[in-house]
Amino acid sequence: MIRPHLYCIVGPTASGKTSAAVALAKALETEVISADARQFYAEMHIGTAKPMVAELDGVPHHFLGHISVQDHYNAGDFERDAIALLQKLFRSKQSVVLVGGSGLYIKTLLYGIDALPEVEDVVRQTLKEELALHGLSPLVEELGRRDPVYFEEVDRTNSARVLRALEVSRQTGQPYSQFLTGQRVERDFDFTILGIDLPRHVLYERIDRRVELMVEAGLEQEVQSLAHLRVEKALQTIGYREWWPYLEGETTKAEVIESIQQNTRRYAKRQMTWFRNQLEVKWVSSGEDLLNSVIGPHDQVS
Repeated sequence: MIRPHLYCIVGPTASGKTSAAVALAKALETEVISADARQFYAEMHIGTAKPMVAELDGVPHHFLGHISVQDHYNAGDFERDAIALLQKLFRSKQSVVLVGGSGLYIKTLLYGIDALPEVEDVVRQTLKEELALHGLSPLVEELGRRDPVYFEEVDRTNSARVLRALEVSRQTGQPYSQFLTGQRVERDFDFTILGIDLPRHVLYERIDRRVELMVEAGLEQEVQSLAHLRVEKALQTIGYREWWPYLEGETTKAEVIESIQQNTRRYAKRQMTWFRNQLEVKWVSSGEDLLNSVIGPHDQVS
C-alpha cells in the first residue's frame, strides 16, 4: 500500500512560497496547509503578508486566520490540529502541500514535540505585560540566568520562543532545556521538504518592496486598529512592533519602514540558518524548479 505524502515548502519570507504551493497543489489536485504562525491570526492581515483570495487561485487553504491574537496557540496545538486535518485529507488525497516559514511548527508536525508542563494563565499574562512594558532585553537576560543551555541555542530576538521558555521555567522552577528530549515520533505518512533559496540580493529587494507595498495597502491603519491588543505576543513581532514608538510620536514613518525592512531581512537570514541546521531540505532556486522537481516539466497543469 502506498503511503500518503506531505510536500513541505519552506524558505525565508518573500521567497515565493505561496505561489509555489498553489501551483503544486493545483498540479496534484490537492489542498494546502499553512505553517506560517503569524498568518494563523484572524486580526493580522497586511503585516503578515496573508495571501489574498486571488493569490490562492481557488486552492483550499487551511489555518489562515483560524485563531485570535488573544488565543494561546503554540507548536503543540498546531501539531494536534494539523495531524487531525491530514488524517481527514488523506482519506481522499494521496498528497497534501504544507507551506510556511515557521520552522518550529513544521518540525513539530513532522517529528513531534516534547511533552511540556502546563503553564498557569497568570504566569503567561505576567510575561506578556513585562514584554509590553519593558521590551525583550530583560527577559532575555532572565533566560540566560535560568537556562544557560537553551540561552545558547535560542533565537534571542524571537519573543515567542523566549517567553515560552520562561513560562515553563517560572512555572516549574526548572530550566526549559530539561524538558527537551528530542525524540522523534513516527508518522503514518511520508514527506519531502523542499526549500526556495533565492540569491540574497534578490530576496532582500523583494523584502524591501513587499514592506513598501504593505504600507501602501494600509499597514499603519491596521496597526492602529490593533493598538489596544499590543500586549499580545503576536503584536510584538516584525511589522507591528516597529510602529508602537511611531504612534507615540517618538519616531518617523520613514524610520518605521526602514526598521521593518531591516528587521525582516535579518529574520530571513535567521530562517535560512534554522532550516539548514534543523531540517533535511532539498533546495531549489525558484518556484518553477520546485514544481519541476516534484512532477516534472511536462506534467504541469496549465
